[in-house]
Amino acid sequence: MRFAAVAAAACLTPGIALAQTPTPPAPAASVEDRLPGTLLFDSRLRYEGVQQDGLSDANALTARLRLGWRSPTVSGFTFLIEGEAVQSVVDDFNDTIHGPASQAVVADPDAAEINRLQISWTGLPDTEVTLGRQRLVLGNARFVGNVGFRQNEQTFDAVRITTTAFEPFNLTYAYIDRVHRVFGDDSPVGEWRSDSHLVQAETPTPAGRLSLYGYWLDFENAPGQSSATLGARLAGSQAVTEDWTLGWTLEYARQSDYGANPAQFELDYLQVAGSLTHGPFSAGITRERLDGDGIRGFQTPLATLHAFQGWADVFLTTPARGLTDDFITAAYTWAAPPVGRQLVLSAAWHDFSDSGSDLDFGQEFDASARLILDDRWALEAKTALFDGSGPYADRDKLWLALEYRF
Repeated sequence: MRFAAVAAAACLTPGIALAQTPTPPAPAASVEDRLPGTLLFDSRLRYEGVQQDGLSDANALTARLRLGWRSPTVSGFTFLIEGEAVQSVVDDFNDTIHGPASQAVVADPDAAEINRLQISWTGLPDTEVTLGRQRLVLGNARFVGNVGFRQNEQTFDAVRITTTAFEPFNLTYAYIDRVHRVFGDDSPVGEWRSDSHLVQAETPTPAGRLSLYGYWLDFENAPGQSSATLGARLAGSQAVTEDWTLGWTLEYARQSDYGANPAQFELDYLQVAGSLTHGPFSAGITRERLDGDGIRGFQTPLATLHAFQGWADVFLTTPARGLTDDFITAAYTWAAPPVGRQLVLSAAWHDFSDSGSDLDFGQEFDASARLILDDRWALEAKTALFDGSGPYADRDKLWLALEYRF
């Protein structure tokens, strides 16, 4: 793959020579200063390379631009509009719409669409109501998220109500009418017609933050993904010495058939995790188990799936026999590197098997380095190395990204 060539190209940025004068003129007002409200700008140039057994290599260089505007708040109302465009610069890959089936997939097809179009109202005490196409991220995005890793963000036509009026609870309710998925408007699976309800309640406790949730998902044109999920999550931390902090997470959920889904099932989800933090260093160990009954596995179709079960994205759909992911993580934050403002290094090792831990599905090593240059610029390099077993093919992935936003 042309990893080295693309990496070199991505590092080239134009320089600007500034002539010095004794009395420089006052700078002209920027668009941000002249425009009432807030201008939204988010861009990312990214190379993704994939080597997968049984498929030809993929090389994708794509550019993503989001441009929007948030109005000032007037009588409790705030309006937001944002467009999004994704364009391939090097298109030697299967983007799920174009490209041969014999080539590895990079799920970043070209797109130009409205990403968000919403109005929010804060006229009630400690309450916000948002109507329209919007970003939804609940909790850690394990069940509902925006899939921010992909170039085309997942957003929702929805109404959302959040309130802290019933202290100590933070309550969220959302009704979803449409799901605009990462595959874009041109894809036959790019939009799901939905009649779904999301409820979440969060409150602090002596043992950590407790989240109780219920997600009733019903998709007209994807009935197999319809389900009802009820669950609870407890996440907390405690200083054990002056320098060390212990963290923990316990989560359980049960999923059953709902709505248009013709199947009948009851499946469990369990996560148990512990971590230690010492200054800029942290490490953790986790077991995450999604049950399967031999016909289907516990599914989370609205999740930010790339953040779970390894960055190689092998298990975006839970296998019919379920999935157990035992993994360890480590991260180090360098607060003052020689270049830039902050450097975050992270790594993880995963061991995958079925939910009964009887069948080996493979192992994966992930690593990333993210350099925050300043308030607007960031660089990231990231890799995932999956060593598959049984029906899961070996695959290696590499990402190089340059981001700019304000």
